[in-house]
Amino acid sequence: MTAVIPAVTKLSGRIIRILGFNPGPMTLQGTNTYLIGTGRNRILLDTGDKDIKDYQNSLCEVVQSEQVNIEHIVVTHWHHDHIGGVENIYGGIAKHPKVWKHKRSKEDSPDNELSPSIPVNWLSDGQEIIVEGATVKVHHTPGHTTDHVVLSLKEDNVLFSGDCILGEGTAVFEDLYTYMKSLQKILDLKPDIIYPGHGPVVEDPLQKIQYYIEHRNKREGQILEALKNNASKQLNEMDLVKIIYTETAEHLWPAAAYNVNHHLTKLTKENKVKCVKVDDENRWQFDGVCNCNL
Repeated sequence: MTAVIPAVTKLSGRIIRILGFNPGPMTLQGTNTYLIGTGRNRILLDTGDKDIKDYQNSLCEVVQSEQVNIEHIVVTHWHHDHIGGVENIYGGIAKHPKVWKHKRSKEDSPDNELSPSIPVNWLSDGQEIIVEGATVKVHHTPGHTTDHVVLSLKEDNVLFSGDCILGEGTAVFEDLYTYMKSLQKILDLKPDIIYPGHGPVVEDPLQKIQYYIEHRNKREGQILEALKNNASKQLNEMDLVKIIYTETAEHLWPAAAYNVNHHLTKLTKENKVKCVKVDDENRWQFDGVCNCNL
């Protein structure tokens, strides 16, 4: 276990981290939210879960002690532990902030996470949001979700990675193909440091990003190997988790199965494995005719 993340941390002259007080298996010690800038008007990146009093109190204390105003609220993606607190902050701790989020894909359910009374401004790839002492640039990085964005801080060459890259462990994703492209996009930015959506600061970002890419490639190889070694069987996601994730705590197996499913979807599209229905359940089998380089 890494060092405990304090409720409030001044990470630099431009960045204050406020912990979301919503710990859990998927959120680690909680959602990291960030107050960015040096002047009176600041950017708040992410807002934690809805109705978390400890978080609201911490944020309010920071705003008052720093004597600042939240001019912009930027949400990295639609998940409740990032967007949920907007309704507690809007009109209260922040009187009239501009709320920003990237649109979800047309194939997703509609963008309706917030009350209709809160106007949402739509982010675009490459857009910049500027306050005194901070210029943040938006990079659309789908994969974890279709609307996910990361932000680079131009003054310090740091990256706020949302849930694309975590401070510890690896991230879940909706679409492996787009997620891998997003990891490469982040790698190409060459940040000096990463402030993640969950977990501690990433001090060795390029090594961490490369690890994420190699980890996913390794998992794909392990899935193919497990299916090849059980070529006569038709396995589901949890069967594969039990074979591959031998060092992972059992309570994390459902998240692992979620990721394995996306690997299998990708591999099926590439004709490296075949999917069959068994009692209305998808199962997978090694396709002996494919060239999988195992």
